[in-house]
Amino acid sequence: MPLVDMSVEKLFEYEGISPCPNDIDEYWDTALAEMDAVNHNAEFIKKEFSSKIADMYDLYYTGTKNARIHAKVAVPKNEKGKLPAVLMFHGLGGSSCEWNGLLKYASQGHVVAFMDSRGQAGLSEDVGQVSGTTYTTPFTRGLEGDKHDLLMRDMFLDTALLAKIIMELDYVDETRVGVTGVSQGGALSVACACLVPQIKKCAPCYPYLSDYKRVYEMDLNKNAYEGLRYYFRNFDPTHERFDEIYEKLGYIDIQNLAKRMRAELLMFTALMDTTCPPSTQFAMYNKVTSKKDVIFYPEYAHEPLKGAEDIIFEFLSDL
Repeated sequence: MPLVDMSVEKLFEYEGISPCPNDIDEYWDTALAEMDAVNHNAEFIKKEFSSKIADMYDLYYTGTKNARIHAKVAVPKNEKGKLPAVLMFHGLGGSSCEWNGLLKYASQGHVVAFMDSRGQAGLSEDVGQVSGTTYTTPFTRGLEGDKHDLLMRDMFLDTALLAKIIMELDYVDETRVGVTGVSQGGALSVACACLVPQIKKCAPCYPYLSDYKRVYEMDLNKNAYEGLRYYFRNFDPTHERFDEIYEKLGYIDIQNLAKRMRAELLMFTALMDTTCPPSTQFAMYNKVTSKKDVIFYPEYAHEPLKGAEDIIFEFLSDL
C-alpha cells in the first residue's frame, strides 16, 4: 500500500524528534497548582430540551487567566447511585456538538460533558493576555511571551478543570470517567487523561499537537499546523531561534505528557493522514505506559473513520 509516513513496524519504534524541556514535570505541576487555586465558580443552567432520557445544562466555569469556559452537559434522568461520565472535545475551530449528540452516552446512563475550546466556534472565552501574533493556529499563541502564558497550556488546563468539576458532582463516580475527541479533540482528550490520572479510559482519533518538529521535517506545516510556517517566516526567517521555539513548544506537546497517563488508551490512526501524520501520533502513543491499543485505517486520511464512532461508543459504554 502507498505510504505518506513510516511503515507500521517503524511507527511502533518511533519516539519523536521534538525536544522535551528538562523542567516539563515542574512546569505542569505548577500549572495544575495554579488551576487548583482558581475559584472555578461553576454554574449549571438548565436548558429546556425535549428529551425523555436526560436533563440538559449549560455549564460555565472560570479557568486560568480568568477565562469563562462553556460546556454542554447531559445528566440522565431517573438514574440512581453514582454514574460514569464521558468528557468530549471538538476539533480545531469547531465547537461542542448539538444537544441531541449528547444523548448517545446519556442513554447508557452516563453523565456527558462536551467542552467548547477557548476562542473557537463555541461559547468559551479567549481572554488574550498574550504577546506577539494571535493570527493563526492556537499552539503559536504566546510563543513571544512567558512559557506559562501559552494558550494551549490554558486549554489543556480547561480540560482538567472540567474533569475536576464533573468528578466532584455527588452523582458521578470519579473512578469511571472516559474522554474522547477527534484531531484537536483527540489531543485535548490525551492532555486531560495525562493531567488527571484518575481518568479511566481515553479514546482519541488521530490526535493533534504532537511532535511539532516532525511535522516541520515532513513539510506538512500547513492546514492545522500552518502556524509553524507562518511563525518562522514572519518572526524567525533565518531560524536564529529555531531550537528555542521548539523547546517552548515542547511544553504543550502531548508526547511529553504521555508518561503521566494512567488511563486505558484506544487510539485511531489513519495511515494516509497528512494533517496529523501517523508518526506524530505514535511519538505520544509509544510513551504511554498504561494499557493501550491502536486501530489502523490504512486507506483513510484526516476524515471520518468508518465504524470508529461505534467502537468508541462500546469502549466508553463499559466504564
